[in-house]
Amino acid sequence: MTTQPNQSTKPNQSARERLQEAQRREAQRAAVRRRAVIGGSVLAVVAVVAGGAALAISTADGNGSSTPAAGSVPTTVVTPANTSGPDGTVVVYGNPDAKHTLQVYEDFRCPICQHLESSSGKAVQQLADDGTYKIEYHLAAFLDNNLGGQGSRTALAAAGAALNEGVDKFKQFHDVLYANQPEERQDGFGDVNRILQLADQVPGLKTDAFTKAVTEGTYRPWADKVAAAFNKSGVRGTPTVVLDGKQLNVFGQDGAPLAADKYTALIRQTIGG
Repeated sequence: MTTQPNQSTKPNQSARERLQEAQRREAQRAAVRRRAVIGGSVLAVVAVVAGGAALAISTADGNGSSTPAAGSVPTTVVTPANTSGPDGTVVVYGNPDAKHTLQVYEDFRCPICQHLESSSGKAVQQLADDGTYKIEYHLAAFLDNNLGGQGSRTALAAAGAALNEGVDKFKQFHDVLYANQPEERQDGFGDVNRILQLADQVPGLKTDAFTKAVTEGTYRPWADKVAAAFNKSGVRGTPTVVLDGKQLNVFGQDGAPLAADKYTALIRQTIGG
């Protein structure tokens, strides 16, 4: 898991103290990478979830700010079509009247989210497609703050443009982003040209309206609002998966994310079906 580190850095630290702190954190990151299959390196990394999954902790400041994309970024919040939840900050996939609700908290730059998607993502979607539950996506962007760059927000804004085209287009683009996620220290998603290249993999997505919205950052203020909602949610890590209010441990004892069959069994056991 990628979790949010607390804001322990003191503003009056000397350069030497900051260097020592950075070295200490890098040592922690190296240790986690040795212990876990799914390392998540941010400013602070700790071993948290049962089974040893690494939790990358966010230093989100709650205001959702980050370096704007090249050119002028709009300041007016334009909410995509097909949003849900408070202020249109939630994306719902599946039958909105489904009896059960799976809440998924993710950051598009989060490597552990990518591991979970590659391992059990198809099963997560299948259970929504067959009506077992609906999925509520709560998207974060704290890794921009932790690692530098703007990839989380640029990808999130582009996902908003995809959502405006349709929930199915959002879900397909969501999956393409994770399937092509850059190494976490590389801000690959911060390049709108790369985002547009990936959009080619979703049939029918790359309309003139989508391309214009991605290029001009139309949904960037909305992405900031979505990220701020995550920061206020109380969730400290990504990925976090909650079914009907109960947080699920979607990692095995070896620290790796559950395979599709084990994920499905966990859901069936949790809902008693």
